[in-house]
Amino acid sequence: MHAPKITPEIVLRAYAEGLFPMAERRDDPNLFWVSPDKRGIFPLETFHVAKRLARTVRSDKFTVTVDTQFREVMLACAAPADGREETWINDEILRLYTALFASGHAHSVETRLGGELVGGLYGVSLGGAFFGESMFSRATDASKVALVHLVARLKAGGFKLLDAQFLTNHLASLGAIEIPRVRYLAKLNQAISAKSYWPASSGSAGIASLAPALGDTTLTGATATTDGAWPGLLVMQLITHTS
Repeated sequence: MHAPKITPEIVLRAYAEGLFPMAERRDDPNLFWVSPDKRGIFPLETFHVAKRLARTVRSDKFTVTVDTQFREVMLACAAPADGREETWINDEILRLYTALFASGHAHSVETRLGGELVGGLYGVSLGGAFFGESMFSRATDASKVALVHLVARLKAGGFKLLDAQFLTNHLASLGAIEIPRVRYLAKLNQAISAKSYWPASSGSAGIASLAPALGDTTLTGATATTDGAWPGLLVMQLITHTS
């Protein structure tokens, strides 16, 4: 007897219970559920951007957008890279998460250089929790800048939890920490019941809507572009003002 086909709705229910799906490798059609004893998270309230990276963000060297190339970001995350010949993102993962994107439950952040997609990340949102799934980089700092932009949006939207799943040396260098499962589940329960929203991705109205998050802070020079990009100055103001 075949197991029931996993649906996007099942995936969302699993996330609410602290589980997430993975595959053993790219060509394996099967998925398994994971709930680590220790969970990697980024504490949003104390997220810190190193000075050099902050300068890169403010320089707008990269054009950063959201939700414009979701499938392309997933495929880039699934592609082999130096030190990572195998990936857990198989065709079933692609099917499920593109469906979640179509329903507004998954999002991507894209970084471009000269119009070319050179970095990004994707994940799932549920209530006030965002579950980061994977990131990729083809240029120095491309994925790091995507992460900074993601954190700014989450803080502006009132999110309470940024799940990194597993703690790696790379994520730890960016500020991720590891907490026991029981503590994670408590944070998760609080986060998914919180009121939050994924900020508007385009137009000057998107910046105007951030006024409550920034209080009386003046957004000097922070003007959104027509492609939905938030300027680095605004991003850094959001992170520092709401920390």
